[in-house]
Amino acid sequence: MRTRYLRGEPYRSRLPVICVGNFTAGGTGKTPLTIYLCERLKAAGHEPVALTRGYGGRLSGPYWVDARSDTARDVGDEPLLLARAAPTHLARDRAAGARAIESGPHPATVIVMDDGLQNPSLAKDFTIAVVDGARGVGNGLVIPAGPLRAPLDFQLELTDAVIVNESAAAGQSTVTDWLRHRFAGPVLRASVVPAQGADWLAGLRVVAWAGIAAPDRFFSMLRGLGAEVVQSVPFGDHQRLSGIDAARLLELALLQSVTLVTTAKDMARLTGAEGALAELATASRVLDVNLQLAEPDAERLLSFLGAALAAGRG
Repeated sequence: MRTRYLRGEPYRSRLPVICVGNFTAGGTGKTPLTIYLCERLKAAGHEPVALTRGYGGRLSGPYWVDARSDTARDVGDEPLLLARAAPTHLARDRAAGARAIESGPHPATVIVMDDGLQNPSLAKDFTIAVVDGARGVGNGLVIPAGPLRAPLDFQLELTDAVIVNESAAAGQSTVTDWLRHRFAGPVLRASVVPAQGADWLAGLRVVAWAGIAAPDRFFSMLRGLGAEVVQSVPFGDHQRLSGIDAARLLELALLQSVTLVTTAKDMARLTGAEGALAELATASRVLDVNLQLAEPDAERLLSFLGAALAAGRG
């Protein structure tokens, strides 16, 4: 990974590029942060376009994602979520994706790249690494001996800011303190919270199902919001459910007279589904979530981004 990066000849886009990545394999909250950045940048008068590789989809791009007609089988689940927040371009070749964004048709003042911290093909103006506040960097070793995508010290050299995705109820994690002693740049704190009111969950008996990197975090959030989780059913991250999986979940809900609850990412994979999968989509309620930064950290992040965007335009 180190050699590949150092030998790369990155394309320098005429648009500033903000990269959201992580140090380890598995989900840490990159996509929620990318959505958060797109929304905050729009509120500040920018026109962001999200750039994604479309993990789990069959298309390699360059391709503009249409959240109304595309399916997760074609583009992956996360691009469908991104496309609801901002124009989204899918490209396994990140440099080709940046060129396509420059060509339009969507107006763009900044590219926000979901994943790609270790990708050398596109020059970045500001790189943010998201770290899971519970898992941290694991045993500190590189795949396959541990979860790191590359040696940590090397990855820290590529990073401008770190955001630790902590549990909203747990308070500051030891991972945050450890990183602040290890990393010279800013280490900010964030948490995942319900996007809308979650009063409907109070006292509700549910079967919770999720195919995300950390399903236990989702199940714990449901309990924290007052739901009675009768049964939790985890699937693999990005896993496409079969008709048999869907029928099993529907049967569980029927037998126990409970409500099925899942994530927005899982529901995105059911877009355009038929048969039992379509029934599952109709029967399941979604707990939608947002990434939230405490206001002092949010202001610091926006000031860093503003400086990076100004430098990129220069």
